Amino acid sequence: MTAENSPKPEDVQALLARYVQNRKNLPDDAAIIARYGCFVGSQIESHVFLERAMTHGRKQIRETVAAGKSFRNGTVILADSMGSSKGRFSRVWHAPAGGVWGCLVHANTLLPGSRSFLPLAVGLACCEAVRDSGAESATIRWVNDVLLDDRKLAGFLVETFTEETTGEEYNLVGFGINVNNSRFPAELSSNAVSLSEILGREVDLVSFSVLFLSRLAWYFGLLHYEEARGLRGDGFSGKDGEHLLLCRWKELSDTIGRRVLYGFDVMESPQYEGKVLGINPAGGLVIQLDDGFEKTEYSGEVRYL
Repeated sequence: MTAENSPKPEDVQALLARYVQNRKNLPDDAAIIARYGCFVGSQIESHVFLERAMTHGRKQIRETVAAGKSFRNGTVILADSMGSSKGRFSRVWHAPAGGVWGCLVHANTLLPGSRSFLPLAVGLACCEAVRDSGAESATIRWVNDVLLDDRKLAGFLVETFTEETTGEEYNLVGFGINVNNSRFPAELSSNAVSLSEILGREVDLVSFSVLFLSRLAWYFGLLHYEEARGLRGDGFSGKDGEHLLLCRWKELSDTIGRRVLYGFDVMESPQYEGKVLGINPAGGLVIQLDDGFEKTEYSGEVRYL
Protein backbone atom coordinates (compact mmCIF):
# COMPACT_ATOMS: atom_id res chain seq x y z
CA MET A 1 0.00 0.00 0.00
CA THR A 2 1.31 3.46 -0.90
CA ALA A 3 1.31 6.14 1.77
CA GLU A 4 -1.07 9.04 1.13
CA ASN A 5 1.29 11.71 2.45
CA SER A 6 4.25 11.26 0.08
CA PRO A 7 5.84 14.64 -0.68
CA LYS A 8 8.91 14.71 -2.91
CA PRO A 9 12.23 16.34 -1.90
CA GLU A 10 12.45 18.22 -5.21
CA ASP A 11 9.07 19.85 -4.53
CA VAL A 12 10.28 21.04 -1.12
CA GLN A 13 13.39 22.55 -2.73
CA ALA A 14 11.37 24.20 -5.50
CA LEU A 15 9.01 25.84 -3.00
CA LEU A 16 11.93 27.01 -0.87
CA ALA A 17 13.42 28.65 -3.98
CA ARG A 18 10.11 30.39 -4.78
CA TYR A 19 9.90 31.60 -1.16
CA VAL A 20 13.28 33.28 -1.57
CA GLN A 21 12.35 34.81 -4.93
CA ASN A 22 8.87 36.07 -4.07
CA ARG A 23 8.68 36.77 -0.34
CA LYS A 24 8.96 40.39 0.66
CA ASN A 25 11.09 41.69 3.52
CA LEU A 26 13.61 38.85 3.45
CA PRO A 27 17.30 39.58 4.22
CA ASP A 28 19.67 40.39 1.38
CA ASP A 29 21.36 37.03 2.03
CA ALA A 30 18.11 35.05 1.57
CA ALA A 31 19.63 32.80 -1.09
CA ILE A 32 22.52 31.97 1.23
CA ILE A 33 20.12 31.18 4.08
CA ALA A 34 18.19 28.83 1.77
CA ARG A 35 21.41 27.03 0.88
CA TYR A 36 22.20 26.58 4.57
CA GLY A 37 18.79 24.95 5.09
CA CYS A 38 18.33 22.94 1.93
CA PHE A 39 19.40 19.70 3.65
CA VAL A 40 15.97 19.59 5.33
CA GLY A 41 13.78 17.13 3.44
CA SER A 42 16.60 16.05 1.12
CA GLN A 43 15.32 12.53 1.81
CA ILE A 44 11.72 11.79 2.74
CA GLU A 45 10.37 8.45 3.96
CA SER A 46 6.60 8.04 3.77
CA HIS A 47 4.87 5.24 5.65
CA VAL A 48 1.26 4.14 5.83
CA PHE A 49 1.64 3.48 9.56
CA LEU A 50 4.30 3.76 12.26
CA GLU A 51 4.00 3.33 15.97
CA ARG A 52 6.21 6.41 16.49
CA ALA A 53 8.38 8.32 14.00
CA MET A 54 11.15 9.10 16.51
CA THR A 55 11.47 5.45 17.48
CA HIS A 56 11.70 4.56 13.80
CA GLY A 57 14.32 7.27 13.31
CA ARG A 58 16.53 5.92 16.09
CA LYS A 59 16.26 2.40 14.61
CA GLN A 60 17.17 3.68 11.15
CA ILE A 61 20.22 5.53 12.47
CA ARG A 62 21.49 2.47 14.36
CA GLU A 63 21.00 0.18 11.34
CA THR A 64 22.68 2.60 8.94
CA VAL A 65 25.73 3.01 11.18
CA ALA A 66 25.89 -0.78 11.74
CA ALA A 67 26.06 -1.16 7.95
CA GLY A 68 29.13 1.11 7.91
CA LYS A 69 27.35 4.16 6.47
CA SER A 70 26.42 7.64 7.62
CA PHE A 71 22.79 8.54 8.21
CA ARG A 72 21.60 11.28 5.88
CA ASN A 73 21.20 14.61 7.65
CA GLY A 74 17.79 16.20 7.06
CA THR A 75 15.88 12.95 6.55
CA VAL A 76 12.16 13.41 7.17
CA ILE A 77 10.05 10.46 8.34
CA LEU A 78 6.29 10.72 7.77
CA ALA A 79 3.41 8.37 8.55
CA ASP A 80 -0.24 8.61 7.52
CA SER A 81 -1.17 7.51 11.02
CA MET A 82 0.69 6.54 14.17
CA GLY A 83 -0.24 4.28 17.05
CA SER A 84 1.94 5.44 19.93
CA SER A 85 2.75 9.09 19.24
CA LYS A 86 3.26 11.30 22.24
CA GLY A 87 4.17 14.82 23.21
CA ARG A 88 5.91 16.26 26.27
CA PHE A 89 5.87 14.16 29.43
CA SER A 90 4.60 11.14 27.45
CA ARG A 91 1.25 12.80 26.83
CA VAL A 92 -0.61 10.88 24.15
CA TRP A 93 -0.92 12.70 20.82
CA HIS A 94 -3.88 11.45 18.80
CA ALA A 95 -2.52 10.77 15.27
CA PRO A 96 -5.18 9.28 12.98
CA ALA A 97 -5.29 9.58 9.19
CA GLY A 98 -5.60 13.16 7.94
CA GLY A 99 -2.81 14.89 9.86
CA VAL A 100 0.86 15.57 9.22
CA TRP A 101 2.76 13.32 11.62
CA GLY A 102 6.47 12.65 11.64
CA CYS A 103 9.93 13.83 12.54
CA LEU A 104 13.04 15.45 11.07
CA VAL A 105 16.45 13.92 11.80
CA HIS A 106 19.03 16.70 12.21
CA ALA A 107 22.68 15.87 12.77
CA ASN A 108 23.43 18.38 15.50
CA THR A 109 26.27 20.65 14.46
CA LEU A 110 24.79 23.72 16.17
CA LEU A 111 26.40 25.41 19.14
CA PRO A 112 24.27 25.30 22.33
CA GLY A 113 23.19 28.93 21.92
CA SER A 114 21.82 28.24 18.45
CA ARG A 115 20.27 24.91 19.40
CA SER A 116 18.18 26.66 22.06
CA PHE A 117 16.30 28.38 19.20
CA LEU A 118 15.47 25.09 17.49
CA PRO A 119 12.05 24.65 19.20
CA LEU A 120 11.13 28.18 18.10
CA ALA A 121 12.11 27.37 14.50
CA VAL A 122 9.70 24.46 14.12
CA GLY A 123 6.79 26.48 15.55
CA LEU A 124 7.54 29.34 13.17
CA ALA A 125 7.65 26.99 10.17
CA CYS A 126 4.25 25.55 11.01
CA CYS A 127 2.62 28.89 11.85
CA GLU A 128 3.74 30.39 8.52
CA ALA A 129 2.53 27.32 6.62
CA VAL A 130 -0.87 27.50 8.31
CA ARG A 131 -1.19 31.23 7.62
CA ASP A 132 -0.14 30.80 4.00
CA SER A 133 -2.80 28.08 3.68
CA GLY A 134 -5.49 30.63 4.54
CA ALA A 135 -5.78 30.55 8.34
CA GLU A 136 -4.22 33.97 8.85
CA SER A 137 -5.15 34.17 12.55
CA ALA A 138 -2.74 31.37 13.52
CA THR A 139 -0.46 32.31 16.40
CA ILE A 140 2.36 30.77 18.44
CA ARG A 141 2.10 30.17 22.17
CA TRP A 142 5.52 29.94 23.84
CA VAL A 143 7.46 27.87 23.14
CA ASN A 144 6.03 26.56 19.90
CA ASP A 145 2.38 25.49 20.16
CA VAL A 146 0.45 26.70 17.12
CA LEU A 147 -3.05 27.90 18.00
CA LEU A 148 -6.16 28.89 16.08
CA ASP A 149 -8.83 30.70 18.10
CA ASP A 150 -6.91 29.69 21.25
CA ARG A 151 -7.29 26.00 20.35
CA LYS A 152 -4.26 23.83 19.65
CA LEU A 153 -3.60 22.96 16.03
CA ALA A 154 -0.05 21.66 16.29
CA GLY A 155 2.56 20.60 18.80
CA PHE A 156 6.24 19.71 18.58
CA LEU A 157 8.79 17.80 20.56
CA VAL A 158 12.58 17.92 20.23
CA GLU A 159 14.53 14.94 21.55
CA THR A 160 18.29 14.33 21.47
CA PHE A 161 19.74 10.99 20.42
CA THR A 162 23.41 10.01 20.57
CA GLU A 163 24.39 7.09 18.33
CA GLU A 164 26.34 4.60 20.46
CA THR A 165 29.08 3.60 17.97
CA THR A 166 30.05 6.96 16.50
CA GLY A 167 28.95 9.22 19.34
CA GLU A 168 27.26 11.49 16.81
CA GLU A 169 24.42 13.54 18.25
CA TYR A 170 21.10 14.00 16.47
CA ASN A 171 18.14 16.28 17.10
CA LEU A 172 14.88 14.42 16.45
CA VAL A 173 12.29 17.09 15.74
CA GLY A 174 8.84 15.57 16.09
CA PHE A 175 5.76 17.30 14.67
CA GLY A 176 2.05 16.69 14.89
CA ILE A 177 -0.24 18.97 12.86
CA ASN A 178 -4.03 18.59 12.75
CA VAL A 179 -4.84 19.18 9.08
CA ASN A 180 -7.88 17.18 7.93
CA ASN A 181 -8.47 15.08 11.05
CA SER A 182 -11.36 16.63 12.95
CA ARG A 183 -12.39 13.97 15.46
CA PHE A 184 -10.55 14.19 18.77
CA PRO A 185 -10.78 12.19 21.99
CA ALA A 186 -13.32 13.60 24.43
CA GLU A 187 -10.65 15.01 26.73
CA LEU A 188 -9.16 17.02 23.82
CA SER A 189 -12.27 18.05 21.89
CA SER A 190 -12.67 21.48 23.52
CA ASN A 191 -8.98 22.40 23.16
CA ALA A 192 -7.99 20.94 19.77
CA VAL A 193 -8.75 22.13 16.26
CA SER A 194 -7.77 21.19 12.72
CA LEU A 195 -6.90 23.38 9.76
CA SER A 196 -9.78 22.00 7.67
CA GLU A 197 -12.28 22.94 10.42
CA ILE A 198 -11.15 26.56 10.28
CA LEU A 199 -11.00 26.76 6.48
CA GLY A 200 -14.26 24.85 5.95
CA ARG A 201 -12.67 22.62 3.33
CA GLU A 202 -10.33 19.69 3.06
CA VAL A 203 -6.65 20.54 2.62
CA ASP A 204 -4.32 18.77 0.18
CA LEU A 205 -2.12 16.89 2.62
CA VAL A 206 0.90 16.53 0.33
CA SER A 207 0.86 20.21 -0.66
CA PHE A 208 0.63 21.28 2.97
CA SER A 209 3.53 18.98 3.89
CA VAL A 210 5.67 20.47 1.10
CA LEU A 211 4.81 23.96 2.37
CA PHE A 212 5.64 23.10 5.99
CA LEU A 213 8.92 21.37 5.12
CA SER A 214 10.05 24.25 2.89
CA ARG A 215 9.47 26.67 5.78
CA LEU A 216 11.29 24.30 8.11
CA ALA A 217 14.23 24.34 5.68
CA TRP A 218 14.19 28.15 5.72
CA TYR A 219 14.24 28.43 9.51
CA PHE A 220 16.91 25.75 9.96
CA GLY A 221 18.95 27.61 7.37
CA LEU A 222 18.43 30.80 9.36
CA LEU A 223 19.72 29.10 12.53
CA HIS A 224 22.95 28.08 10.81
CA TYR A 225 23.28 31.44 9.01
CA GLU A 226 22.90 33.51 12.17
CA GLU A 227 25.36 31.26 13.99
CA ALA A 228 27.92 31.79 11.23
CA ARG A 229 27.44 35.58 11.45
CA GLY A 230 27.91 35.46 15.20
CA LEU A 231 31.11 33.43 14.91
CA ARG A 232 32.51 35.95 12.41
CA GLY A 233 31.74 38.74 14.85
CA ASP A 234 29.19 40.32 12.50
CA GLY A 235 26.33 40.17 15.01
CA PHE A 236 22.86 38.92 14.21
CA SER A 237 20.95 40.30 11.24
CA GLY A 238 17.68 41.37 12.90
CA LYS A 239 16.73 44.88 13.99
CA ASP A 240 19.26 46.31 16.47
CA GLY A 241 21.38 43.17 16.15
CA GLU A 242 18.69 40.78 17.38
CA HIS A 243 18.58 37.18 16.16
CA LEU A 244 16.36 37.28 13.08
CA LEU A 245 14.48 34.16 14.09
CA LEU A 246 13.56 35.80 17.39
CA CYS A 247 12.29 38.89 15.55
CA ARG A 248 9.96 36.74 13.45
CA TRP A 249 8.77 34.77 16.49
CA LYS A 250 7.66 38.03 18.13
CA GLU A 251 5.65 38.90 15.02
CA LEU A 252 3.73 35.60 15.01
CA SER A 253 3.32 34.95 18.75
CA ASP A 254 0.53 36.38 20.92
CA THR A 255 2.15 35.32 24.20
CA ILE A 256 3.78 38.64 25.11
CA GLY A 257 1.41 40.73 27.22
CA ARG A 258 -0.80 37.74 28.14
CA ARG A 259 -1.53 36.59 31.67
CA VAL A 260 -0.39 32.99 31.94
CA LEU A 261 -0.17 29.97 34.17
CA TYR A 262 3.41 28.60 34.11
CA GLY A 263 4.81 25.17 34.97
CA PHE A 264 7.54 22.86 33.76
CA ASP A 265 4.61 20.45 33.34
CA VAL A 266 1.79 22.97 33.51
CA MET A 267 -0.96 20.35 33.16
CA GLU A 268 0.12 18.23 36.13
CA SER A 269 2.17 20.68 38.23
CA PRO A 270 1.28 24.33 37.58
CA GLN A 271 3.68 26.57 39.53
CA TYR A 272 2.61 30.22 39.35
CA GLU A 273 0.65 32.87 37.50
CA GLY A 274 1.96 36.08 36.01
CA LYS A 275 2.05 38.46 33.07
CA VAL A 276 4.46 37.88 30.19
CA LEU A 277 6.70 40.94 29.75
CA GLY A 278 8.73 39.68 26.81
CA ILE A 279 11.28 37.22 25.52
CA ASN A 280 14.99 37.74 26.14
CA PRO A 281 17.78 37.47 23.53
CA ALA A 282 18.32 33.79 24.42
CA GLY A 283 14.65 32.88 23.92
CA GLY A 284 13.77 32.87 27.63
CA LEU A 285 10.27 33.98 28.62
CA VAL A 286 10.21 36.91 31.07
CA ILE A 287 7.20 36.71 33.42
CA GLN A 288 6.26 39.26 36.07
CA LEU A 289 4.60 37.83 39.18
CA ASP A 290 1.82 39.67 41.00
CA ASP A 291 4.27 41.02 43.60
CA GLY A 292 6.39 42.56 40.85
CA PHE A 293 9.16 39.95 40.88
CA GLU A 294 10.41 39.01 37.40
CA LYS A 295 11.33 35.44 36.45
CA THR A 296 12.88 34.18 33.22
CA GLU A 297 12.04 30.65 32.12
CA TYR A 298 14.04 28.74 29.50
CA SER A 299 11.99 25.55 29.58
CA GLY A 300 8.50 24.54 30.59
CA GLU A 301 5.18 25.67 29.17
CA VAL A 302 2.37 28.15 29.69
CA ARG A 303 -1.39 28.23 29.42
CA TYR A 304 -3.31 31.44 28.82
CA LEU A 305 -5.62 32.71 31.59
